[in-house]
Amino acid sequence: QVQLAESGGGLVQAGGSLTLSCAASGHIFSTYTMGWFRQAPGKEREFVAAISWSTSSTYYVASVKGRFTISGDNAKNTVRLRMNSLKPEDTADYYCAAARYIGSSYYDKTKYNYWGQGTQVTVSS
Repeated sequence: QVQLAESGGGLVQAGGSLTLSCAASGHIFSTYTMGWFRQAPGKEREFVAAISWSTSSTYYVASVKGRFTISGDNAKNTVRLRMNSLKPEDTADYYCAAARYIGSSYYDKTKYNYWGQGTQVTVSS
């Protein structure tokens, strides 16, 4: 069993930066993929970024590529999402997720087994 806890959300002006952290309790095995998703009011939860725990390969949705960076710390069981050049459309609740086996479906929220409670990010214009 894995429990995830996000932190680091808040209010920031457009163009600013935030770093979200996700601390995992329980063992993250090398087969895991860790992901970040977000959900804006009235919208579906969408994929943002993911990292393979075994290869450190990273994946991003097109709208954040070049602005967001996902990274993982195996020793601390922590995954971070560094968000630069934030835009008002990045405003959402951000969720950390873990998948035991996901293959190439890193963008598919139904493939993730564990979820955090979310942290709110608000970007003002």
